[in-house]
Amino acid sequence: MFAIFQKEIGSFFNSLIAYIVMAAFLTAVGLIVWVFPDSNILDYGYADLGSFFQLAPYVLLFLIPAITMRSIAEEARNGTLELLLTKPLQNSELVLGKFFANWVLVALTLLPTLIYYYSIYKLGNPEGNVDSAAVFGSYIGLLLFCGVIVSMGIWTSSLTDNQIVAFIVCVFLAFIWYIGFGALAQLAGVGPVAELLNWAALDQQYLALGKGLVDSRNIIYLLSLMALFLFLAYWRIEKIRK
Repeated sequence: MFAIFQKEIGSFFNSLIAYIVMAAFLTAVGLIVWVFPDSNILDYGYADLGSFFQLAPYVLLFLIPAITMRSIAEEARNGTLELLLTKPLQNSELVLGKFFANWVLVALTLLPTLIYYYSIYKLGNPEGNVDSAAVFGSYIGLLLFCGVIVSMGIWTSSLTDNQIVAFIVCVFLAFIWYIGFGALAQLAGVGPVAELLNWAALDQQYLALGKGLVDSRNIIYLLSLMALFLFLAYWRIEKIRK
């Protein structure tokens, strides 16, 4: 698994795609947090990163599928997947190696945004007048949210040898899970079905972690979603191996 992890990280940083994707994300969220009039912190007047944590997932819904779309699809297109499957490598090691590599890449992309927290910490009046618990709870939620989308991307990448198809399917699936369930819950009105759909929506689970109180139920749900899509990817690789 560690060999797959190293290979994935190395191939990503040996191409321009890594730097373009990272630059695009940091530029987009930087404009949202510091420049755009409807969302920038300076005009808002409060030492708060709410605009970043509310809008960053929408950027990541496109960014993460762009990172993961090549994970298995490119291997299948180049014929190297069959070569990998002939080696003494378990399917779980292949799937988990690619999953953790892509999750780490996304985490590295988020890492520079910690300077936003430092900035509002210094800009607070008095200095340090910021809800640090809510900020770090939101970062935990954001990382877990990213893990879920990465697992979706690994699965959709295993379904086809076409990276564009893998990207589109992952974006569609991620949007349905993030905002689609919530929209369906509103249409369902009041009742157990609406409550279930609302609870299953990724945005509700993610935003709940940003309230400063990390609830184990939210974490378990997000980890369970990761496990579900990783199992589906494992099952797909198992079928290819046979």
